[in-house]
Amino acid sequence: MNKESLPSFQGQAPFKYDIVGSFLRTKAVKDARTEFEKGNLSAESLRKIEDTEIAVLVEKQKQIGLKAITDGEFRRGWWHLDFLWELDGINKKQADHGSIAFHGKDTKAETIEIHGKIDFTSHSFLEDFRYMRSIAGERMVKVTIPSPTMLHLITTVRAADYQPIDAYKENKVLLHDIAAAYKKAIAAFYAAGCRYLQLDDTSWGEFCSLEKREEYQKRGFDMNQLAKDYVALINETIADRPSDMVITMHICRGNFRSTWFSSGGYEPVAEDLFGSCKVDGFFLEYDSERAGDFRPLRYIKDQKVVLGLITSKSGELENREAIIKRIEEAAQYVNIDQLCLSPQCGFSSTEEGNLLTEEQQWDKIRFVREIAEKVWGNGK
Repeated sequence: MNKESLPSFQGQAPFKYDIVGSFLRTKAVKDARTEFEKGNLSAESLRKIEDTEIAVLVEKQKQIGLKAITDGEFRRGWWHLDFLWELDGINKKQADHGSIAFHGKDTKAETIEIHGKIDFTSHSFLEDFRYMRSIAGERMVKVTIPSPTMLHLITTVRAADYQPIDAYKENKVLLHDIAAAYKKAIAAFYAAGCRYLQLDDTSWGEFCSLEKREEYQKRGFDMNQLAKDYVALINETIADRPSDMVITMHICRGNFRSTWFSSGGYEPVAEDLFGSCKVDGFFLEYDSERAGDFRPLRYIKDQKVVLGLITSKSGELENREAIIKRIEEAAQYVNIDQLCLSPQCGFSSTEEGNLLTEEQQWDKIRFVREIAEKVWGNGK
């Protein structure tokens, strides 16, 4: 795909009003996935229904004025596992419900494990992106995938019973192969026309949690070194990205059925993450006291910071003036021209979705746009 066929505003992402990525699955998508899992619907028929519903979603995003659009993650069950399951060297595995402690809610008992050399050779997400490009028109298509740190975190840090395969007795070899696989993925997405890629990452939310830090330290992890290793992993992963490809990171503290699993401000990781990670922008959860204050943003350099001040966990709209005041508070640490606004997370990080209606979801996005235009003007 040549540059002339790409949206004219490439390179400006993330935008003053933006989204994290996922949307509430429509009834048609939910029903189709249920019938597919029961064996009553073919994969081809499921995909046709998904195509139709994604096309409707795209039109809604265009109508609301989003400059970058997504497929809402309509084809996924999980924000991360669907991508990771298709990597070479990864197996799907049953998990204990207690492996991630959401407050009052249980996820499906699914996870990943390493069984061979990590690599990226083919992936259904590429075909999903091509479909999006075919219906996006002049809009930029944003692709969301789990950060490479998530592969390492899930298989080695969270897994109390982790036993490395022979190839990965040395952790540095595993980190190298994860980065190499992701480099191939990024190159493949770029070749398909992707110019806006987001790495979704809950590892930093865990590293901000004093409770999680203590838990992992008791199991022998040096949390400060692990943070440095993860920044190095991300930087190596994105080192070869072309100059016209924007790569951002979304940091989350958990988002399942309007619940969460970690809490704590960014200070424990701010200097390493904000000061050294070479992504083009950070989407930062800031919708509750669990995220702390804005002072850790003092380490931000030239990256854009998308403030997730509007919660996706409930349908009630926030106080407009209070949100504007918080943007002004953040501007004490980061130039206001580097700041943007979005919901704090997606509306449906898993197929179950958060506890709000589709109408409330769209009201939230309109609200984000209205505030952004009031703060930064219509032309930015």
